[in-house]
Amino acid sequence: MENSVLRRLRDLTDFEVADDNPDVRGWTVRGNDGRALGAVFELIVDVEAMKVRYLDIELDSSFHINEHENHILLPIGAASLDDDGDNVFVPALNAESVLKYPPYVEIQVTRTYETAMLRALGLEPVPDGDFYRTPAHDATTFYRGHR
Repeated sequence: MENSVLRRLRDLTDFEVADDNPDVRGWTVRGNDGRALGAVFELIVDVEAMKVRYLDIELDSSFHINEHENHILLPIGAASLDDDGDNVFVPALNAESVLKYPPYVEIQVTRTYETAMLRALGLEPVPDGDFYRTPAHDATTFYRGHR
């Protein structure tokens, strides 16, 4: 990954999901149309802030996307949990819009890519200061549905 503070959770031996939060890897990701878009493949962690910033989503094979473009990154605050069904909901995406979302290639987490991701969700990045100081990167929204 180009952004040196962002790392996959599986690569961080000293990190784990907090005890009071579920490990959502493997959970189904659903769009605003209720359709399954894919599953959470990995968590992308900001090692300096010790926070999950992104969900790495592997898109469902029914979208017929080639294997090199079948992952997207989703800012954690752009989704929410449903513990009962082990689902992650993404109100800003659906089966049509996810096809226009910028694909994620593990070595390409650049600020340009992060900005394109936010814009694909209809959000604007913070122009100055802390890039991650946005509702899109706030895990509080994500875990709100957690019991």
